[in-house]
Amino acid sequence: MLSDFNRQFLEKQGYLVLPGLIPKEKVAAYLELVEKCFAEEGEDAGSEFKMEPNTRRLANCVDKGELFVEAIQNPVVLECMAAVLGADFKLSSLNVRSANPNSASGQPLHADSGALADEKGYWVCNSVWILDDFTPNNGALRIVPGSHRWGSLPEPGVKLESEMLVTGPAGTVVIMNAHMWHGGTDNRTDHPRRAMHVYYTRGDKPQQQYQKQLLRPEVQRGLSPLARKILALDDARNDELSLAGSGVSGFLK
Repeated sequence: MLSDFNRQFLEKQGYLVLPGLIPKEKVAAYLELVEKCFAEEGEDAGSEFKMEPNTRRLANCVDKGELFVEAIQNPVVLECMAAVLGADFKLSSLNVRSANPNSASGQPLHADSGALADEKGYWVCNSVWILDDFTPNNGALRIVPGSHRWGSLPEPGVKLESEMLVTGPAGTVVIMNAHMWHGGTDNRTDHPRRAMHVYYTRGDKPQQQYQKQLLRPEVQRGLSPLARKILALDDARNDELSLAGSGVSGFLK
């Protein structure tokens, strides 16, 4: 499914835009589910991971609906993850970030989890599922193409001429080598800017959110073998990593 051109572009530039990967009716269903979760969780929304000024957040989303379980198994996204991380990878977390209308919702440039590639290569890769059109004014993603290959993290407040905005219609998925420098921008419109972040990590690293502990037993019982594998529910190595308290931290969108 991943062409040689797209594979090489992702490898060199650190990102890949996949327009129309989510059908319109599925986008509408995700938006309905996301807003339902926000309404039910109220001020506690996102508390399983982090709260962020001028945004609404959801975390631990695999536990909150079959549509989220479906998202972690998207075959195109999984193929892209394998291209960046190799065959041994797992879901790290599934979060939602909604930039509030008319707010300073921008972020500093960062690499997810403060991650630098190690002797085995890259170990974090994200997919940004665009649920509201990303425009130049509503908090779209800014990136520094190629920065995943620099082996360094950005200084606080840095701005580079090589920065660019990633814009596109709802239904687009952006694959992002999460070592690449990136960040959200301010939403200067009257509407929220919502996106899902389906975030994966290499198998020998701990999950950002330890899925086996967070997912309710009834959810775990209903999962397919593929979903269980992606969530590393039967991986003793993952249990050891997570229970040892060696989880990574850092600024994730």
